[in-house]
Amino acid sequence: MLNWAQRFNIFCLLDNQSYEMKGHRYDCLLAIGGDSFIDGDKAALPELDAFLKNKDWVFGHLSYELKNAFFPASKSRPDRIGFPLFYFFEPIILLAIQGTELCIQASDPEAIFSAIHEQTLLEKKPFNSISINQSLSKKKYIEKITALQRHIQQGDCYEINFCQEFFSDEAVIDPLLVYQQLVKLSPTPYAAFYKINGSYLLCASPERFLQKEGNKLLAQPMKGTAKRVHGDSIGDETAAAKLKASPKEQAENVMIVDLMRNDLSKICQDGTVTVSELFGIHTFPQVHQMVSTIEGKLQDGICFSDILEATFPMGSMTGAPKKRVIELIDQYETSARGLFSGSVGYFHKGDFDINVVIRSIQYNEQTAYLSYSVGSGITIYSDPEGEWEECILKGEAIKKVLTQGSALC
Repeated sequence: MLNWAQRFNIFCLLDNQSYEMKGHRYDCLLAIGGDSFIDGDKAALPELDAFLKNKDWVFGHLSYELKNAFFPASKSRPDRIGFPLFYFFEPIILLAIQGTELCIQASDPEAIFSAIHEQTLLEKKPFNSISINQSLSKKKYIEKITALQRHIQQGDCYEINFCQEFFSDEAVIDPLLVYQQLVKLSPTPYAAFYKINGSYLLCASPERFLQKEGNKLLAQPMKGTAKRVHGDSIGDETAAAKLKASPKEQAENVMIVDLMRNDLSKICQDGTVTVSELFGIHTFPQVHQMVSTIEGKLQDGICFSDILEATFPMGSMTGAPKKRVIELIDQYETSARGLFSGSVGYFHKGDFDINVVIRSIQYNEQTAYLSYSVGSGITIYSDPEGEWEECILKGEAIKKVLTQGSALC
């Protein structure tokens, strides 16, 4: 399917990598872009509601830089990957896999099936190891974390998600091959392979942002990370138990839970916002993660732009209070986040499921610019050295794929 999809300028693959996550309806969706799309700036948000109305399927993304629509005082740096603030398209071809069944929605589904069936697998071209640059040295990173902790001491904020960029100015890669290697090494339930012309997102995200089913809205912020102990089941279970019992990680998680409860209460019916899972431990190939689930019933007449105004950008990638930490992110981070910390997903007959873009590679094929960012939640209890190590851990799978090149093939 993906080799066949490469011929198109716009496509979006969403793959749950065989995870059984709450609310998953499809194992895999592949949408091919048509002429119907919305691509604009923050002034076009009202048009987004109109575009989504009465559509069967829509796919697309929200860039983190869309924050300026809801926090006008915030600033943005140039996005070198080139993704627009938001982009949604109605597919001309849709392939949906659930279990052993493939459903094709197209003007001639039999022709599509034949074309995919007859597709010759593209040869996996070896690629050289890519030299990765850091936007911050370890020393500079620790200085910034220390400065942010002074803001916390002064009462400016309680928690802030601080991110740093790793990049290459001369990356020549096969995006499909790198994506396949990334999800092979680190399969996750909200993986995506997304292309808009020459800009690519190779996403191995474990985190859902929001899901809407009818009038029910669900958020699943992820805060708290522990490294897996491979080859030692007892040690691995101990690491997960230590994460669950950690006062620091619980404090980090519950602050975002409270922020999300507040966000959802703006658009949900009174008394319906509940925390159905608190401090749940979800295990992935590289890490254990602490995940909580917040749910609520939407008020009547709420549009998608209303939901965004109440919740975007997501609390797990900003902090609390949201307005102030966004200002601090603008002040202390050195690179544009772009689609990182944004969201990719789908809409279907008024419902939607959208992820948090983390553990992801962004790539501009025309300029050969490649970027991936990692971050962590900073609290007064954070150890700056430990936060540095957490960032390195979160980017480990990506760096391995990029620096070992075709050795992983």
